Amino acid sequence: MTMAYKLIWLADVLRAAGLNVVEVAGWETRGRAEMGTVKGVLLHHTAGGAKGDAPSLELVTKGRKDLAGPLSQLVLGRSGTFYVVAAGRCNHAGEGSWHGVTAGNSELIGIEAENMGTVKDPWPVAQMIAYEKGVAAILRHIGADAVMAAGHKEYATPRGRKIDPSFDVFQFRENVRGWMLDPESGDPAAMSPDPTPSVLSMLRLGDQGASVTKLQAALGMLQQDGAFGPVTDAMVRAFQARNGLDVDGKVGPATWKALGIG
Repeated sequence: MTMAYKLIWLADVLRAAGLNVVEVAGWETRGRAEMGTVKGVLLHHTAGGAKGDAPSLELVTKGRKDLAGPLSQLVLGRSGTFYVVAAGRCNHAGEGSWHGVTAGNSELIGIEAENMGTVKDPWPVAQMIAYEKGVAAILRHIGADAVMAAGHKEYATPRGRKIDPSFDVFQFRENVRGWMLDPESGDPAAMSPDPTPSVLSMLRLGDQGASVTKLQAALGMLQQDGAFGPVTDAMVRAFQARNGLDVDGKVGPATWKALGIG
């Protein structure tokens, strides 16, 4: 008897967020192998067909001649429907790095959103809202920060190897943060700060989320807005210099430890 892989919670977590979910037959036992420790989500667009809700679904499920399927755990249709393809490891990441994650296939859940990736195929509002809410629900479930929603174009090495997804991933993460703070309205001002993530993320200039707020509090900053901007960067570098650390503006294990966290 084939055993189910451990991401069998995916469908329930997405439904609990109020999203429309379709379970592709056999998804619980589909995958290349078991996942490792899931640390985030990798965002893609399919570059597939111009018509239909999810014309790339079969390709993602079965793979192609040069790459065995499944090619991601989830496919997001233009209507905002999530098609759950696999509960195991998928071939979606390739070589890359994001906040300490280098084994993307084993540590990141892949979402292939149906879009050609061109100006001729604008992103439907319903699809983008579902994308944000779905990612927020997954990150909350695994205890990760919004910073762990990575665009494939951000993760992939060498830089420039991938161009997906075609939208502004920085704004996407900020919207995801809003949904994590308030799953009903997506308004980041509607609730108290997000629960502390179980895993401290490596942070750097441009990042956003609850881990950044935690960092700003530890640095004694008056403005704790969860946005790692130039002021936060300068504060981090000054702290690193005072404490004999590498002055690179990146908040990894050594800087967190010096701050008395982690």
